[in-house]
Amino acid sequence: MSPRSRRDFLVASTAGIAGFRFGASQSFGASEAVSSRAKPAKSTILFFLCGGASHVDMWDLKPDAPSEYRSPFLPIRTAAPEIRISEHLPMTAKVADKLAIIRSVTDGGRATGDHHAGYYYNLTGHAPDPTFKREGNDRRPYPDDWPFMGSVIGSRRDPHPSMPQVISLPHKPSRAPYTRPGQFSGKLGPLHDPLYLMADHAEPMNFSAPSLTLNTDLGRLEDRAELLKSIDIARSDFDATATARDMAEYQQKAFSLLSSSGTSSAFDLKAEDPKLLERYGSTVNGTSLVMARRLVEAGVPFVTVFWRENQAIKTKCRSAGGWDTHGNNFNCLSDHLLPEFDRGYSALIEDLSDRGMLDDTLVLVSSEMGRKPKIGDRRSGGVIGAGRDHWTACQSVVMAGGGIQGGQTFGKTDARGELPIENVISPADVTKTVYHAMGIKDLQAEDRGGRPFNLLDEGRALEELF
Repeated sequence: MSPRSRRDFLVASTAGIAGFRFGASQSFGASEAVSSRAKPAKSTILFFLCGGASHVDMWDLKPDAPSEYRSPFLPIRTAAPEIRISEHLPMTAKVADKLAIIRSVTDGGRATGDHHAGYYYNLTGHAPDPTFKREGNDRRPYPDDWPFMGSVIGSRRDPHPSMPQVISLPHKPSRAPYTRPGQFSGKLGPLHDPLYLMADHAEPMNFSAPSLTLNTDLGRLEDRAELLKSIDIARSDFDATATARDMAEYQQKAFSLLSSSGTSSAFDLKAEDPKLLERYGSTVNGTSLVMARRLVEAGVPFVTVFWRENQAIKTKCRSAGGWDTHGNNFNCLSDHLLPEFDRGYSALIEDLSDRGMLDDTLVLVSSEMGRKPKIGDRRSGGVIGAGRDHWTACQSVVMAGGGIQGGQTFGKTDARGELPIENVISPADVTKTVYHAMGIKDLQAEDRGGRPFNLLDEGRALEELF
């Protein structure tokens, strides 16, 4: 291998090659961190609808609200007698007996109304600190941020023999330098960052890891010393305070990943039945959900699918092409976003159920915020623009599998869907519920100075959902 090809072999991503963290440090006591819940879930799939999905047009319709609030979408019956959801989610309606729809999540006025704070609160369970108010959407991820819930779970689980503990796909929101905080391991240290698998709309079947660019056959990687030199070159973004022990473990795990045939096969969608791929949909978000199922099937504890926005519809929706529907909200949802979501999400629930994996896999649908129930956003022409602005005072999340009792709703909102009025909860409660489903009890950790701290003091697990 030439010096040039060795440099090209590994290409550091924004989060750094530290994304190849597989297991928990010994100080975390991975085995002891799992609770005595009868049957903890083996894995979690988080499906995060980037932009802020409209709760009042999907999960919590208000057909009797005044016209200036009311969605034109009708609520329809589902497989669960107590649940009604949007008419544009007909396939999801058929699996509603497996869903728990939580309608009463609020930031309690603790967020700032922008995307960065919304990501942070919903991905970590921690209310945004004052830096979010000062910096808004310029707020970068910081090394002392509270960790992503996936990183916490990955740090508590026994190391997978060959796969990463935490994987995110098919992109890293949002484009640098405006990377969304909350999706990284923060004060747990960079060894617990997710591995990112990337794919795009042009090639939805082709997933690659920007932290790992292979320019040669894995079978030819016999020179360990040369490989480790390449890793050293590629670690420019690796945290400078990482210990020598961390680096040695990181090198060992990186080499294990590169030389594992099981890893490369898990990342390959060509083995999937074409009919099943068609059921999920031929979009990058659909194939990402297929990949998520494959990864949990391979034993990865936490997989996140961040909805990949479509630039082709950004002008139509006055957004980045995702769920941030500042304008033309209803046409964007009915023509594009809801059909794609409905197909892929319902396929994932059906697929996991058919394989006998749903009880062992928690599936969480979340977003950084809801949408303002009153129609009209001044940035898109007011009422005429038919958009919905940001709304952090209320949102819905959906859970399935992992011991969750399906066919139920939890919480209630007022007549307009503006505020929760029953079983009011925060993102901290949602995060604690994920930890409970995964059997994670011990949330004690130590900082780099050896000082103990709790990874999430606030919130409670919604045990009544199980």
